[in-house]
Amino acid sequence: MGHACAQSGHPLTDDEAWSRLAGAEVGRLATVMAGEPDIVPVNFVVDGRTIVFRTAEGSKLLSLTVHPAVAFEADGWDAAGGWSVVAKGTAAEVTGSERDRLETLPLRPFVPTVKVHYIRIEVESISGREFAFGPEPDPEFGLQA
Repeated sequence: MGHACAQSGHPLTDDEAWSRLAGAEVGRLATVMAGEPDIVPVNFVVDGRTIVFRTAEGSKLLSLTVHPAVAFEADGWDAAGGWSVVAKGTAAEVTGSERDRLETLPLRPFVPTVKVHYIRIEVESISGREFAFGPEPDPEFGLQA
């Protein structure tokens, strides 16, 4: 991009953070499996004040069953600046009539695989920052206010 952040950014309110998340399509899910941290990209939707994604059978689903505490991050940018939002909470598979409702959400997998499990992250905390891009400050004078 060739730009540096002109400042350390400013914090987003909870509403602003949720708004940024709702406008994003891809995020990163951070989990722990067998004592090892892992992070994977997932496409997702915001449903109320929760995050929903689909997954197939496998290690991602198993890790959520064993260690449901997760972190989720999404970000975005344009020519003027960028943002980053981190949500922390508990992930659980959605079943029954609620799963049927989730099937109506605009949530499609990246690749043509069968991802029949719907996972909801009940968010316990959310934080975000927004940044403006600009020229790199002169190291002799430091950051200007």
